[in-house]
Amino acid sequence: MSRTQGRHRISRRTKIATGGIALALAVGGIVVATTTGNTGEASADEANPAFFVDILKVQPNQFDPRPVYGASTGTFTVDCGRNENGHFNPDNFIAQPGVRNGAQHLHDYVGNLSTNADSNNKSLVKAGTTCRNGDKSAYFWPVVRIDTGEEEKNEPAKKPDGDRAQADQEAKTVQVACPDVASKLTDVPDQAMAEVDSNLDQIDTQTDEANQRIAQTQGQGGANFVQNAILNPLKDRRAAILERIATIIARFAPKPKDLGGLAPCAPKPGKDTGTPTPPPSTTAGGALPGQDENNELPGNDGKILRPQKVQITFRGSPVGKVVAMPKFLRVLYGDAKVSTNGPANARASWTCTGFENRVTDKYPICPQNSKVKRIHTFPSCWDGKNTDSTNHRTHIVFPDQFGQCAKGFKAVPQLQISLTYDIPHDIQVKKQYKVDAFPQEKHNPGSDHDDFANVMSQRIMNGLVNCVNRGKNCRA
Repeated sequence: MSRTQGRHRISRRTKIATGGIALALAVGGIVVATTTGNTGEASADEANPAFFVDILKVQPNQFDPRPVYGASTGTFTVDCGRNENGHFNPDNFIAQPGVRNGAQHLHDYVGNLSTNADSNNKSLVKAGTTCRNGDKSAYFWPVVRIDTGEEEKNEPAKKPDGDRAQADQEAKTVQVACPDVASKLTDVPDQAMAEVDSNLDQIDTQTDEANQRIAQTQGQGGANFVQNAILNPLKDRRAAILERIATIIARFAPKPKDLGGLAPCAPKPGKDTGTPTPPPSTTAGGALPGQDENNELPGNDGKILRPQKVQITFRGSPVGKVVAMPKFLRVLYGDAKVSTNGPANARASWTCTGFENRVTDKYPICPQNSKVKRIHTFPSCWDGKNTDSTNHRTHIVFPDQFGQCAKGFKAVPQLQISLTYDIPHDIQVKKQYKVDAFPQEKHNPGSDHDDFANVMSQRIMNGLVNCVNRGKNCRA
């Protein structure tokens, strides 16, 4: 290390430490090494060496339940890239809707191109996607950084301001809310798939056209114009398509019942976020300090390392068939505030390639030629009614150790996101990599987490469910 490089390291560490001391002195003259997570101040710079473990010292601990007869053993893998377009921001529209920099750490995004603090169902549907099959779902997780103590600089992130403005505008508009169809089609015969998919595309197209007409005719025709001129005709068209889908399926299997009840749609008023209002504690702090032009955040510094490989796979259930996820379902994995909330929702995520049966809640040090890997396996037992809940968890929970859902819950495809990183072995040994986190977490690897919002079209979700229920391995 050169003398100049050494000064850079001391300068950065000293700056952060000095800021913490000054804050403590200002509030009472006593230095207290704690933070609330709402100040935007850094509580730690580098990860605690005790957070690391040699993966060879971790005993095998991952054993999937044995599938029973009739299990849905298939997989559906979607290619959404590795965030090559630099979509980073410190927002979380699921856990902290409307709070800019509510996460206080950067997220990597793939899938939906518009995801930000103000995202809502309407803005997500209108956005583009990085997924090759057109899946507009939002997938996001905290970034990993290499932190050698130097003044590392990152490429400028995609600015979220335009997306936030667009989301805010979409939230004010009236749009139609229609019952989900794919989640009611539990078992479409292979021979009927192509025709059913074509009709599901028509359902999505008709919804889009209705929304466009509402926007174009806003303020026209009186109080009943939307219902009489747009929603009633839409209901008739949907009813015809739903009857056609039932007839197509009936050629090869029992005819689905009660699809006609899915025909009526209702106007969705403005200011829709798609999520329940969070408790006050989750939004305390308001607009928190954001990242600079080099993607730096207080306490979360170092060189952002994009995953070498991102694998997004949906799996079936070992005890039976799965049903479709409803559109706009929100799902959380792990707990970003484990030190505050306790271990109940935290999940061990860390491993190495070739050692995936050993998962730990510490940063792994891998053998030569093995890569650091994060595996995020989401809950998959849905209550059958809600796309979200006040704590963002009770509407969808984990199955038991045998893969069985609790009474009243239905198995949906289980999302698993695997992230592989090419971290030099000497960086691992020197314990110089870390995950972004809330300040109070001090880069605790146990705070690792992941977020998902389903924005798949009816056709994509229908294809996913039928793939896993038939034991196929599909790639999209």
